[in-house]
Amino acid sequence: MTVAITAAGMQFATQAPMMSAIPASIRRAAMPDALMSLLTGGVLGLGWWAMLGVLLVFTQITIFSVTLYLHRSQAHRGVDFHPALAHVFRFWLWLTTSMITREWVAIHRKHHAKVETEDDPHSPVTRGIGTVFWHGVELYREARGMRADIEQYGRGTPDDAIERHLYTPHATLGPVLLLAINSVLFGLPGVALWAIQMAWIPFWAAGVVNGLGHWWGYRNYESADTSTNLTPWGFWIGGEELHNNHHAFPSSARFAMRRWEFDIGWSAIRLLQALRLAKVLRVAPAMDVRPNIAVPDAETLKALLSHRFQAMTDYQRNVFMPALREEAAHAGAKLRRLLPRRLRRGLVNDGRWLKPDSRAQLSEWVAQRPRIRTLVEYRARLAALLEARGHDAAERLHQLQAWCREAEESGIAALQAYAARLKGYSLVGA
Repeated sequence: MTVAITAAGMQFATQAPMMSAIPASIRRAAMPDALMSLLTGGVLGLGWWAMLGVLLVFTQITIFSVTLYLHRSQAHRGVDFHPALAHVFRFWLWLTTSMITREWVAIHRKHHAKVETEDDPHSPVTRGIGTVFWHGVELYREARGMRADIEQYGRGTPDDAIERHLYTPHATLGPVLLLAINSVLFGLPGVALWAIQMAWIPFWAAGVVNGLGHWWGYRNYESADTSTNLTPWGFWIGGEELHNNHHAFPSSARFAMRRWEFDIGWSAIRLLQALRLAKVLRVAPAMDVRPNIAVPDAETLKALLSHRFQAMTDYQRNVFMPALREEAAHAGAKLRRLLPRRLRRGLVNDGRWLKPDSRAQLSEWVAQRPRIRTLVEYRARLAALLEARGHDAAERLHQLQAWCREAEESGIAALQAYAARLKGYSLVGA
């Protein structure tokens, strides 16, 4: 160490006269250039393409922290993470979003419990798509103020010393610290980077997922809400694009349910599982259809209760749609002219999301067609059977058997075929 210090001293001694020989005017001119370089590029001095890469990496880490930790782990208990990794998620969320775990979890759980009602914190049905899409942050702040709901729905979230003394009471300190770090590392472009980071979750999560995810897209399952899948390939928002799948199976750690769908969040979980940093607790059970089942049994009922939304979807596709096409053929009209698409959607949810005048129009249309009216009644009976709470399993099974028997005696071919298939429902590996 002595040699190193001596050598350094000799080097400085030999350089000092050289530095003093540089004219003072040149040294003064060089200082603003260095300062300007620090302001425009920070300590790292990255180019624009590198900065874009940093932005994508940082924002995707934030997205993964939300979907994996806050959503799938804390809110729904679908997956557990190693304590060290869980704390990395917590720190990153504090640094980049200022969101408090307990509050986020409570608001999300309330959304599921009160979905599409006046008590839903961010439903486009009750608030309007424009409000949810553009003012999701304000809705989140409003929900944060309802402390009784936070207490009720936020149970089971971290309550350790660092949560009580830093993350919760000093939530806004995280983004302030991030602004300082960005400014030092990247200069003035780091401020722009910080601004985009601050807007990322409010736009993509609060606006796109909470807003468009209940307004536009396709549906695999006729869930009791307006949730949709924005795209079959969930990679940009961590798999949250598959929002209808999530509402059908909220506690599932995997959001992709069809062979052609992709959930990058699930891929990340599988990788972390291989590294022993994650433990999957729940995934949506797969369903199969057993052939030649004469009478619904306990296995049928178990599968139906797990996949009740799939049963309603099958009813729409295999019962309602063939009947509507036959009605259109009989009337010599195209299906879209016989019954507009928005009204067809109302058939599978009792017109729940239609405006009063449209609901009345649909009811009148159904009343004029006895065959369609019969199908609507059978669907309503099946839905009530599956959604009823507190019923004895034996009683519910008896009701299901009666429903299938009557459906097969209805004389309506599509309904008979549906009942025959429904009797064979089973869970794979159950």
